[in-house]
Amino acid sequence: MNIVIIGAGMGGLTAALALQLQGHRVSVHDRVRELRPAGAALSIWSNGARVLQQLGLGSAIEQASGNMQAMRYFSHDGALLTGFSLTPLHDAVGQPACPIARSELQRLLLEAVGREHVHLGEQCLDFQTDAQGVTVHFDNARTRRADLLIIADGTHSKLRDRVAGKAIQRRYCGYVNWNVRVPAHTDLAPLDHWDQYIGHHQRVSLMPMGNGGNADHQPEFYCFFDVPLPLEALDDRGDYRTELRHHFSGWAPEVTRLIERLDPALMARVPIHDIDPLDSLVAERVALLGDAAHAMAPDLGQGGCQAMEDAWVLAKALSEYRDLPEALEAYDRARVDRVGDIILRARKRAEMTHGHDPAATDRWYRELAREDGRHIMAGMQKTIDGGPLA
Repeated sequence: MNIVIIGAGMGGLTAALALQLQGHRVSVHDRVRELRPAGAALSIWSNGARVLQQLGLGSAIEQASGNMQAMRYFSHDGALLTGFSLTPLHDAVGQPACPIARSELQRLLLEAVGREHVHLGEQCLDFQTDAQGVTVHFDNARTRRADLLIIADGTHSKLRDRVAGKAIQRRYCGYVNWNVRVPAHTDLAPLDHWDQYIGHHQRVSLMPMGNGGNADHQPEFYCFFDVPLPLEALDDRGDYRTELRHHFSGWAPEVTRLIERLDPALMARVPIHDIDPLDSLVAERVALLGDAAHAMAPDLGQGGCQAMEDAWVLAKALSEYRDLPEALEAYDRARVDRVGDIILRARKRAEMTHGHDPAATDRWYRELAREDGRHIMAGMQKTIDGGPLA
């Protein structure tokens, strides 16, 4: 089958690799002229890591990832609320999480797909379907003819409305996320711990990323700062450190050190948005995939993992059904409820963490002080075990 994919992010590239391995002819197109990862890093939880294993990237991903063995929550001033080993979770799901730089994940996927199959500087403007296929129109006046079009152009997708049959509005989740990578030192956190500081409806996180599999490189932490802010709050890169100093004044010494060490020039500032769950992810000869299909708050750490699940399920459906409409129906049936549930659960967690209901957030803080890890890991396992390769 001849397949065109719009979007060369992790969802589009994972789909391209999965489909290539089944013998399909795949071309990937993206409007950008240079691939740059959206954000500093991500944690590939076990449900996503299993997909990459099946696609032949398991050992490369594990080698390039951090070694995250424990998790701790602190109050804003540094008092330990709870801490626990993640080994029971790893044992239960059979696969550790893989915190990895987005740039490294993108490089591994791009090399596996083959750069010759990825066409940059081509923005898809429109498409038409007919009984024989789909015609894809680009802004450089070129067209492509395909049997199937996969739309994986991210949370800002301009093509999503065509598939949904209505205008899909992005919804502001009420907070801004600053994220960056910093050299890992033990005066910030242990090199195998995921530490989070919470208070005043704000959050700071340090997650171990390792050294990208290169012994000559210093290990890094993936760090982010969450602050509830109006959507219209000013975005001035020159003021990022000043802003963070203001928002996190009086926090734990580790947080203060982190703010002083980060490089604002390397930092991304993201007003967090999601979308409401879609009724369907497919139309005639077209499938939505990744953030274009289910943009979600990052509070469950599942955005990238769900894109990987999409890729696996779509490729599997195409291998099991000779009839394309039946394959797309199977993909839709397997994914629409799964991703819709995670959108809403991530939204609920975002509201809990960031003070949508201040009383509920304060209650969560108190509950964390009584947490031994079992409740938190049970929630993670529930999400992981809902994946297609559990």
